[in-house]
Amino acid sequence: MNLVQTLYYLDLLGTVVFAMTGLLAASRKQLDLFGAIVIAMVTAVGGGTLRDLILDQPVFWVEHNIYIYVVVFSTLFLFFYARIKEIPVKLLLYLDALGLAVFSVIGAQKAMALGLSDPIIIMTGVMTGVVGGVIRDVLMGEVPLIFRKEIYATASFIGISLLLVLVHLNLPVDLAVILSVMVIFSLRIWAILFNIGLPVFQPINSQD
Repeated sequence: MNLVQTLYYLDLLGTVVFAMTGLLAASRKQLDLFGAIVIAMVTAVGGGTLRDLILDQPVFWVEHNIYIYVVVFSTLFLFFYARIKEIPVKLLLYLDALGLAVFSVIGAQKAMALGLSDPIIIMTGVMTGVVGGVIRDVLMGEVPLIFRKEIYATASFIGISLLLVLVHLNLPVDLAVILSVMVIFSLRIWAILFNIGLPVFQPINSQD
């Protein structure tokens, strides 16, 4: 199995995981099955959709509708499975970290293939990885995860920046992609395990 195939299957896995995190968010608000599927869908495909629209490219799930089936079937499965057995949330957090890493790198690669500049590549990769979660949190009436002190978008930014540096150093693209995915995944897991976050903005006059 080559890198392209590996990333494709990881992309599908990331779609499943992001759909599940959307469903868990829906369960906290006690949404019905239709509402849960909607939240799962926007979480799983929101980032890639916005990316493709901004890049003026065909939307990926319109060209490959397997993503729609993956989201719907995984949501239905978890919706009913969760009624009979507890879902290991910690495992989902780890898989979410993998999804973030893969989505970010795939988004960055799409911009690279179009010959765009480095800042646009970074923004495109981060957007692909985090926007679905932002839409989910907004619809759920919560402060988006990336606006809290969690190391999330930061991990994506660092990993994609590393990808660009390695490519500019003429490292084989396959190796650069693997290292980038590993860095994003590792940073996110490190933040989860040790509760590491960025400093919170707190002006000195707010402490009075």
